[in-house]
Amino acid sequence: MTGQLRLDDHLQRYSETAPHALAVAGAVDAIAAAAIEIADLIASGDLADASGLTTGRNSDGDVQRDLDVQADAILRRCLGRLPIAALASEEMREAQIVDREGRICVAIDPLDGSSNIDINMTVGTIFSILPAPDDLSLAFHQRGSAQLAAGFVTYGPQTSLVLTLGDGVDIFTLDRKAGCFRLARSAVQISEACEEFAINASNRRHWDSPVRAFIDECLAGVEGPANHDFNMRWIGSLVAEAYRILTRGGVFLYPSDARPGYGDGRLRLTYEAHPMAMIVEQAGGSATTGRERILELAAQSLHQRVPLIMGSSNEVRRVEELHCDPLLIASVSAPLFARRGFFRL
Repeated sequence: MTGQLRLDDHLQRYSETAPHALAVAGAVDAIAAAAIEIADLIASGDLADASGLTTGRNSDGDVQRDLDVQADAILRRCLGRLPIAALASEEMREAQIVDREGRICVAIDPLDGSSNIDINMTVGTIFSILPAPDDLSLAFHQRGSAQLAAGFVTYGPQTSLVLTLGDGVDIFTLDRKAGCFRLARSAVQISEACEEFAINASNRRHWDSPVRAFIDECLAGVEGPANHDFNMRWIGSLVAEAYRILTRGGVFLYPSDARPGYGDGRLRLTYEAHPMAMIVEQAGGSATTGRERILELAAQSLHQRVPLIMGSSNEVRRVEELHCDPLLIASVSAPLFARRGFFRL
């Protein structure tokens, strides 16, 4: 690993390419430094029992764990050394204006998947970097397509940083001995062949018809319209699901459903869906609500929730077709007209 390109060298090259590039590079470097600290914190035997303890609920009502709070503090401290115009976090009630002369704004999910801590599963950090608008009150109400950079860190068997600076996706892995990230994979592309789908199948009875129809097609395997078998995965950690899709393809669905509080989806647009959508599209995939491209959306509030369906483009496109064509839904859901139905030729 010692001969591979270091993240700081990669950022140095990028910093000379565009007006915002130096500020973006500085923010990514700060997040990488924070990620090393968070990785050490998560791996600490002294904190193994305490880190999963709940400390209450965050400003948006989700259960908040001790490690959520600590990760947030580490990231805010590292980013606080930079001239950032505005900062937003899942753990903050409102966005914070930091430096009115700053050129960029940063939104973070400090510890995605923290409910997995006590079962020793992969968790991570997600971040989005945007240009600073003239009116900083609108900093986090921009379309996802305005993002300058996005990325996430996975804290698993390896600590990996997935990064897009708007020109493809690269994956860097933490070299613990040297205390730096090194390039592991460059120009990552999501496989067009989709062999896996990820969804929480226990909620099937609450799904809308298009989602149910798509999953039924997947479950039909070689006897269904997809004409091949799928495996199902569900980790419950967005960063882990995204990393799997980047490395071996597939589709991830966290749709809206009929349960109270899930009508608009559950993931946050600004600091979860937007950065993930940018990464997935930069790797040749697609990201949608089922009806709208995620990167076309602009948040009306900091913690706005949204459905997210992302991954291999062909499968995402199929989900969109099912959402947008009622007649298609009827044709695939009516038993008499199914692939092996009574009236199927």
